[in-house]
Amino acid sequence: MTLNAELRSFYEARQQQIPAEVRAVMNRAGQELAASGQAERALAAGARAPRFTLASATGRTVSLDALLADGPVVLTFYRGAWCPYCNIALRSLQQHHADITARGARLVAVSPQIPDESLSLTEKHELAFDVLSDIGSDTAKQYGLAFDLPDDLAAVYEKLGFDLQRVNGGHPRTLPLPATYVIDRDGTIRWAFADTDYTARAEPADILAALDALA
Repeated sequence: MTLNAELRSFYEARQQQIPAEVRAVMNRAGQELAASGQAERALAAGARAPRFTLASATGRTVSLDALLADGPVVLTFYRGAWCPYCNIALRSLQQHHADITARGARLVAVSPQIPDESLSLTEKHELAFDVLSDIGSDTAKQYGLAFDLPDDLAAVYEKLGFDLQRVNGGHPRTLPLPATYVIDRDGTIRWAFADTDYTARAEPADILAALDALA
């Protein structure tokens, strides 16, 4: 089963558990975000990858320049550990981590969560790659991915128990679009995926194909 087939199956099962009025808010927010053109404004293949230096889950400092010094980078943005679709996607990337490193590349994931939340996620899923904290979403903004939740959806998330005020370090409204970039050693984005639909993610097979194309 592909990653997006797994995500779709989870989505369909989950829809039956969500009250109709909550689904309506989520669907409306999703339609408005899609219509905003946010995905089209995100950085695409051919662009220079904005540099960043972010804290890892273990408190180390990780920079894109240091990662690129070792080879190509697979950079993936996710919403947070509270998002079940993100968890499924990160588990899938972990399953393909050896295939990515075998191609000489480094995998790194970025979210707006504080390091403690990233550490819990790393330990839970036994992630072998760096999970970085982009508190305030400054890096996501540079990649054209950051957006603010509308009031009604923010209220729904709060009601569902997603304490974004705490886990995002005082920035509860700003999230990144799900996105993945394959960045060449010279800092050029060679392949890009960004979608306003948080239930859709880059397929690992496509990431591996993009890495193969670099060679």
